[in-house]
Amino acid sequence: MESSKPLLCVQNLSVDFRTEEGLFRAVDCVGFEIEKGQTLALVGESGSGKSVTALSIMQLLPYPRAAHGPESSILFNGEELVGKPDSFMRAIRGSQIGMIFQEPQSALNPLHTIEKQIGEMLLLHQKMSRARAKARVLELMDMVGLPDLKDRLDAYPHQLSGGQRQRVMIAMALANDPEFLIADEPTTALDVTVQAQILALLDDLKKRLNMALLLITHDLTIVEKMADRVCVMKQGKIVEQGACRDVFTRPAHEYTKKLLSARPTERVLETKPGAPVIAQGRGVKIYFPRKKNFFGKTTDWVRAVDNIDIVAKKGQTIGVVGESGSGKSTLGLGLLRLLKAQGGIFFEGQDISGYGAAQMRPLRARMQIVFQDPYASLSPRMSVGQIIGEGLAVHQPGLSRAGRDDLVVRALEDVHMDPATRHRYPHEFSGGQRQRIAIARAMVLNPDFVVLDEPTSALDLSVQAEIVDLLRELQDKHEIAYMFISHDLRVVRAMAHELIVMRHGRVVESGPAAEIFAAPKEDYTKALLEAALNLRAA
Repeated sequence: MESSKPLLCVQNLSVDFRTEEGLFRAVDCVGFEIEKGQTLALVGESGSGKSVTALSIMQLLPYPRAAHGPESSILFNGEELVGKPDSFMRAIRGSQIGMIFQEPQSALNPLHTIEKQIGEMLLLHQKMSRARAKARVLELMDMVGLPDLKDRLDAYPHQLSGGQRQRVMIAMALANDPEFLIADEPTTALDVTVQAQILALLDDLKKRLNMALLLITHDLTIVEKMADRVCVMKQGKIVEQGACRDVFTRPAHEYTKKLLSARPTERVLETKPGAPVIAQGRGVKIYFPRKKNFFGKTTDWVRAVDNIDIVAKKGQTIGVVGESGSGKSTLGLGLLRLLKAQGGIFFEGQDISGYGAAQMRPLRARMQIVFQDPYASLSPRMSVGQIIGEGLAVHQPGLSRAGRDDLVVRALEDVHMDPATRHRYPHEFSGGQRQRIAIARAMVLNPDFVVLDEPTSALDLSVQAEIVDLLRELQDKHEIAYMFISHDLRVVRAMAHELIVMRHGRVVESGPAAEIFAAPKEDYTKALLEAALNLRAA
């Protein structure tokens, strides 16, 4: 290292949140150091305080609701950051310290285009001309694997897939070649091929720029591949830290041992012979206008879903995998009639493709979705109890308030959350906890068909295993049909009976999941599986 002094030194960091129940300590006397060119990983279960620690470094905590302890210290290049005014921090954020946020949908401005959001970083900190800034934006798009969006710089965040939004966030964080980068779940929404590209990119930049990297992730295989040192957090405290190899080979704390041993179990449920079809799509097409002429007539279309057949039987899981932007989520929304689609869409044999809103309402309770980004899909103005109970109020209006509350409590227990938290609001929970709230909201209505859009993407491995077991348990008990959309092939393999591999809106390969995982026929499928294998390699 160039200097004996660390680039970042965190000492006695404590953070208290003021809630209706009183003070809640999210981070308790945390301390660590990061030197230039070094990668430190923060790992731990959802709610352990990892993201709050990162936000403290950036001084982005929601003051005055959150407060640092009196002895908290965060030194960056020898300069104390705790208590610094916004005017001081604005000069550091984005230029010297970059941050990739966990939930791009909530971090990106919905009213600004991609070009404006990335270019703003350059105009603000480097005073570039607009022409030079645009050239740099195009360069960054190539760097983070978004060449297809170079002719769509006027697109808005809602027009992109979750993985594309994540890569836009990465481009923004890297725009000014920061000395120190905080990566909060940087590959959560990305498919395995792009995960490998992004991790290689971060590692290359770290070496080339001698950049320090704070990596926050629930994926321990990524930590093992990327990190020099690791800190294990639990309930706001660091329970173990040291060289990555030492912690992985000789873990000292029981909690660390538990994390390292956690893996989703492969146990695909047996389906009953002759199980009836619950949901089906025939020749489903979903096109979005790309360009219009002077008269407003569409001249070019984005073929997000292009002539796809899909069948989900009772008690069966259909796994849908593919790159970000391949049309996986769009297909799911089309089957639920949440997006306008061409072709036949059937529910229990009934063609519902022409149903209006009034005709669809009785079916909504039986057709549910767990969205990819829980923070964007949970109302910030409603408590957790109100969010989970909202569907019950609509679909079971005769249910008493006490009866509704009992079902909300049961739903929270099913997803391993304390029912007492139902009086709190989404912003008071970690990303993984919000994901579980979203699952509880869907399951409380006892649906027959559920689209699971990246349901485990924000969860650490131990909770992933719990959620997979929970989904399997609910499926076994109620014979629910799942459409399981995920970039994590390990989780899909643990759940899916049938598999659909998508690319550019089309089906590349489909069939029994076990057969495709064992012997893929198409080159693209082989590339996906190979990328997953390489990513998991120690």
